[in-house]
Amino acid sequence: MKNLKIAIQKSGRLNEKSVQLLKNCGLDFENYKSSLITTVGNFPLEILFLRDDDIPGYVEQGIADLGIVGENIIDETESKVEYIKRLGFGKCTLKLAIPKDSSIQDIKDLNGKAIATSYPNILKNFLDDYKIDADIRLISGSVEISPGLGLSDAICDIVSTGGTLKSNGLKPFADVKNSEAILVGREGLEGNEILIELVQRIESVLLAKETKYVVLNVEKKNLPAITSLLHGVKSPTVVPLAEEGWVAVHTVITEDDFWDKINKLKAEGAQGIVVMPVEKIIL
Repeated sequence: MKNLKIAIQKSGRLNEKSVQLLKNCGLDFENYKSSLITTVGNFPLEILFLRDDDIPGYVEQGIADLGIVGENIIDETESKVEYIKRLGFGKCTLKLAIPKDSSIQDIKDLNGKAIATSYPNILKNFLDDYKIDADIRLISGSVEISPGLGLSDAICDIVSTGGTLKSNGLKPFADVKNSEAILVGREGLEGNEILIELVQRIESVLLAKETKYVVLNVEKKNLPAITSLLHGVKSPTVVPLAEEGWVAVHTVITEDDFWDKINKLKAEGAQGIVVMPVEKIIL
């Protein structure tokens, strides 16, 4: 079967996590910083290292079969690609921001204003939804400095922590779009065996990342209350201990309700709780 090609960011905020995801899927390859392409030694896949802006176009044209790219780039380039899997990393928000002393109070106040951005298509669609006619000024460099230079009244840019906005005397004004890394594919990949296997591996890694493996000790009389709080992948595993009347319970707990569950387990008599990371979960 012919190898598939997957494009990932050559450098930037998604590169490291994209590479780590693929390696956690058991793929053996070298991350060549100076090379455009590398071959996976133990899986029918080739990896292209590209600029993030180029990835959706390469996938749309079929030069790459798959790509890992930010949702904001897909929307900005308006590329025709298939969404396969949201990957949960690279999360950020495209925001409108204004100077701290700006007179702009409402979205409608942007009418007739100049807005600097590296995402003119996303911004235009957002403004069109509000029937706002603004002067969109394309800036490819440091967008956040444009109000201070008198180039714009506001900016629209990717914000992760907000520290850059604050250091340039800006404040968030409105959310334009939330974004995260997406696994995308070209048209016509439905049913491809290599893709099915790769997605299964990715899902097992992502599920494990959201999960903790927990072992705890509890008296048998408290076991019903403990197991009612736990589901595991299917159900908890219960193993008798050498001490009469006690058992060990093995289970998994999702990250989002981890501390709430741990506190409830302790309240029901759980002792000696051991928590370990999970590498993969195959359902």
